Amino acid sequence: MAMASPSSSSSPRWEFKVFLSFRGEDTRSRFTSHLYQALDLKGIHTFMDEEELRLGEKIGENLWRAIERSGICIPILSENYAESRWCLMELAMMFRCKKKVIPVFYHVVPSDVRHQKGPFEKAFRDHESRFGKEKVQEWRESFRNVAELKGYDLKNIDNG
Repeated sequence: MAMASPSSSSSPRWEFKVFLSFRGEDTRSRFTSHLYQALDLKGIHTFMDEEELRLGEKIGENLWRAIERSGICIPILSENYAESRWCLMELAMMFRCKKKVIPVFYHVVPSDVRHQKGPFEKAFRDHESRFGKEKVQEWRESFRNVAELKGYDLKNIDNG
């Protein structure tokens, strides 16, 4: 089930002011939940998917609609973010929908994101062998694009 914070009257145009994209096993119970709570306390209507997708499951239409209906998207780029094709599909959707994207580099180096090095290199190679280079190209491009954006570089942050 998805969590959404109370509605904010300052942005009637969007169903959600913020959409959080994250790799659950990396940040769900630490940084992401703290960020969600802080936004909620400020009355910022935020979408945070609470359901863990299992291998073979499809991303629900509610995720695509939430991205489309959000004013700002915040991908929390963590060490295992690129291992999840769902995270990469969400990131690509953000750029396809021309959303305002504010990345958070959580315990990762932005240049590793840009060049798909370090923990991301193997993940992209694995995706290419499974889905083909053409399909993965959009994900790679989205990863490069997000690394070029001004965001937050959080090193050595454990609980928020």
